Amino acid sequence: MRNIGLFCAASDKLDCKYYEWAEVFGRMVGECGGTLVYGGANSGLMESAARGVKKAGGKVIGIVPAVLETRRRVSGYVDEVVPCCDLSDRKAIMVERSDVLVALPGGIGTLDEVFTVMAAHSIGYHRKKVVLFSLDGFWDALVAVLHEMDVRGFVNVPLSEYLAVARSWEELRGMLETE
Repeated sequence: MRNIGLFCAASDKLDCKYYEWAEVFGRMVGECGGTLVYGGANSGLMESAARGVKKAGGKVIGIVPAVLETRRRVSGYVDEVVPCCDLSDRKAIMVERSDVLVALPGGIGTLDEVFTVMAAHSIGYHRKKVVLFSLDGFWDALVAVLHEMDVRGFVNVPLSEYLAVARSWEELRGMLETE
């Protein structure tokens, strides 16, 4: 496992299972010798994943927008802080520093990140994949919409070139080891 970019919720108001899953994800990254590259926040699934990586002895890189530093919302689990200007800058640096990007459950910001990476790949800016971790079916409705877009001819590059869906821990681990 290499540098694993992570997109996910920063909310502290979710069902506890999502925080547990994020921590398990982080432990998996750390145990496999991977480095987590993420948004650097000290809240939500972001913080849980970073904690999991550190518990497993792994490394955490936080790509931190200035607004998070100003508000003192940077995680204490971050080994390396990479400052950036804003969310657009953060996405670009995360893609640059990651070998593959994973989306755990998230909201509008996570969707923005996923779509930015997919769009950039589809026009040739990079060759990196996004893995939607659809444990408990979280991303299934989105995958159905994307499939429908593909069937109707609105997707010019096959989705399989830049998007993968994992529905179990075993599938996710396998994808992270091969992507």
